[in-house]
Amino acid sequence: MGVSVLRAFVSHESYTVTGHAKGFTIMVTVIGIDCAAQEKGVGLARAVWDGRRTKVTDLAKGGHGLPVVEIVREWIRDSTTTLLALDAPLGWPKPFGPQLVHHMAGLPLPIPANLMFRRETDRHIRALACKQSLDVGADRIARTAHGALALLGSLAKALHRPIGLAWGMAVTPGVNAIEVYPAATLKMLNWPSSGYKKKEQRPVRQEILTKLKEEIALPSDTSMAADDADVLDAIVCVLAGQDFLAGKAQPPDQELMDCVKKEGWIWVRGSQAV
Repeated sequence: MGVSVLRAFVSHESYTVTGHAKGFTIMVTVIGIDCAAQEKGVGLARAVWDGRRTKVTDLAKGGHGLPVVEIVREWIRDSTTTLLALDAPLGWPKPFGPQLVHHMAGLPLPIPANLMFRRETDRHIRALACKQSLDVGADRIARTAHGALALLGSLAKALHRPIGLAWGMAVTPGVNAIEVYPAATLKMLNWPSSGYKKKEQRPVRQEILTKLKEEIALPSDTSMAADDADVLDAIVCVLAGQDFLAGKAQPPDQELMDCVKKEGWIWVRGSQAV
């Protein structure tokens, strides 16, 4: 298996998991993807969810052989239901396009920057977790968002089936995707949410891994995540996916749904779930 060159391969056995949504028994594979503008910066974690607990089975890093889309396709090949938890914006602020379409260089824009560049979900995360997600309309995160959407498109083409965004804990058979934000997930747990990205900050990454074992089952060898913050963030994406499936993630208000389906929504556990 070519993928094993790139990942910390845990086991060749197939896992069958059961979850319950709307009274039906489903099989769920959860894949955390820490997205980046370039493949070499993409971290990946594959897990299974049994309706109660998640078991991480595989870790990988992009840019070392197989394209990321091929790794993900291999991981979900035999899965009936898959949830992709992506650390990247999957939409732009609703006012962004209309304000720019007729704009001419040198003219002022009629709305405040925070309304133009920041999404409803970004304001929600700020209020919930006291953590400001990056403005996809203004920051370099836009390139990461572009790459994440390209990955979803390429994966849908490779699988010959659509990938839809999930808006409730009941995922449907096939491949579903949600937007997550590892820093906010860590903050809601009162774990270190910054100061762990640099190479020399391995002890902080190890601390986060130790805490993660209280929430999800990890492989016996987690050195890849201890060495690489992108892989660690992919595992946190898996945890956010578990929170979504378990109904712990806070959904948008119903009156915001039209806007949210345009802009996207970051799924993070609410304070009552901590």
